[in-house]
Amino acid sequence: MLETLELTDSQGELFSAPDVDAARAFFAQKSRAMTDKRMTVAEAVTRFIHDGDYFASGGFGGVRISTAIVHEIVRQGIQGLGLSGHTATHDFQILAAGKCFDRCDIAYVVGLERRGLSPNARRYLESGAVRMTEWSNATLGWRYKAAAMGIPFLPARSVLGTDTFRYSAAKVITCPFTEQKLLAIPALFPDVGVVHVHRADIYGNAQVDGISIADYDMSRACKRLIITTERIVSTDEIRKNPCQTFIPYWLVDAVCEVRYGSYPGNMPYEYYSDEEHLAEWLEAEKEESILRAFIDKYIYSVHDFAEYLALCGGEKRMHELCEMEPLKRCGAEA
Repeated sequence: MLETLELTDSQGELFSAPDVDAARAFFAQKSRAMTDKRMTVAEAVTRFIHDGDYFASGGFGGVRISTAIVHEIVRQGIQGLGLSGHTATHDFQILAAGKCFDRCDIAYVVGLERRGLSPNARRYLESGAVRMTEWSNATLGWRYKAAAMGIPFLPARSVLGTDTFRYSAAKVITCPFTEQKLLAIPALFPDVGVVHVHRADIYGNAQVDGISIADYDMSRACKRLIITTERIVSTDEIRKNPCQTFIPYWLVDAVCEVRYGSYPGNMPYEYYSDEEHLAEWLEAEKEESILRAFIDKYIYSVHDFAEYLALCGGEKRMHELCEMEPLKRCGAEA
């Protein structure tokens, strides 16, 4: 038996139980039928994201995020979410503006990399409205991996002896083979997750160009999964390169075709991030009254993501961002 060393226990709250049997029972009742899962973003959010759910956002920082879904969560006024902050930047910024979550597993949040810190996200966390538990990027990613493997925790030798461990919900255990101290990282089974991809078929077989970050494991850990995609292609097209299909259809509950769906974030090989618009966000956040007007203009007062894109410059601006992407491919396809 693995012994828990209570004298060095962490202090963080565990927001999602690593109950493998409960997760297995949920996954067992999901249909494996190849059905057409196409729907609008609004339909997907209404059907699969509810107040109080634990939500996971794919991508990494401002790269390959599903901005359309996050906007819709704010637009529909969903509240009380738990949130996995695995290098969440602009998606975190949007959800904080909508005050959509009240508890968060934190690895990297508030910061927008070299762009600076989100003033509003920082205010929101400092207000006391959000319960927080800390992890490193690696340990939070490994929580998905444990869930994907169907085990309640994974052992590791990371963050021991640090304040990150102190404010996490991990446990120190003794290895039964070496008697060395290890970290037990609990599995994370989000109620719902979203991943933005380069292409998918109508059933949910999804492919990305470039690295998948933690999305391979996250997609297998989530009880419900929404795919947003730059384009829907035929299943025959997917089968031309089956090794690139990192999310198979049976994991997926909804497929939403959203061209430029990561905007203003970057979509590798497609379009570059809109640094001017991200700078607008950061400037607006300095004053709460200005931020409210900003969010009303760009989220609450538009019907969908297409109207938001039109406000931000439409096809002309998107073409400019395509041209800025170092490995651009979309110019001929846009």
